[in-house]
Amino acid sequence: MSNPSINSVFYADSYNPIQAGSIDGTDVLPHDNAVYRALLCSSAGLYDPFGDSKVIGDPYRTLFVGRLSRLTNEQTLHKAMSRYGRVKNLRLVRDIVTGASRGYAFVEFESDKEMRRAYEDAHHSIIDDSEIIADYNRQQLMPGWIPRRLGGGLGGKKESGQLRFGGRERPFRAPLRPVPYDELKRLGISPPPEGHYMSRYQVPSPPRRPRSSVDKDDESSQSRKHRKHSKHSHRRKRSSSRDSRSE
Repeated sequence: MSNPSINSVFYADSYNPIQAGSIDGTDVLPHDNAVYRALLCSSAGLYDPFGDSKVIGDPYRTLFVGRLSRLTNEQTLHKAMSRYGRVKNLRLVRDIVTGASRGYAFVEFESDKEMRRAYEDAHHSIIDDSEIIADYNRQQLMPGWIPRRLGGGLGGKKESGQLRFGGRERPFRAPLRPVPYDELKRLGISPPPEGHYMSRYQVPSPPRRPRSSVDKDDESSQSRKHRKHSKHSHRRKRSSSRDSRSE
């Protein structure tokens, strides 16, 4: 985080509760009670991002949609998201007691490409007179993630004083001061993880699916089949051309 451009912003690659509560990602101590709670959950391993039985589907094909109008229902959201691709699953999060919408949802698409298109194009679109935000499934794809209900997350309102930074909607600003690494080392405190810099006008990309050996084997198999098919097609063309000349 040395000598960044003043017009640059940076995004967290992994989640750190203390860093997320800092406008420039350089804080080393929690500054509000919510950060304390998130730090406790993180250090004690009290939150399991894969332990929610309601979470289904492929995380690389799942879009988080926030700031929804409380009037938006599943049918309206499905229609709006279908503009970007084929919707496979949709879960509008509702209050378990009242059944009212909590203003956010998870939408799974049929392919990675369709999800990424929605990630780029649906952000700040309007549904039921409400300007929504679109993000990737940080719960399952961002290491160390702690949700808002436990003091973490990436968001918040100015009037609450509990803003969180480092995400797409509110990235870290260029650091106002350097991280005191020597002091942290002396005190035995782990330094906050760094982010990656981008222009404030660029769109940060969601995580890509890791290329496994199975995928590579499938690609090589398909490549061999394609070459074999091409050879047969070439032979058939040569044979047909010889037949036509003999006639």
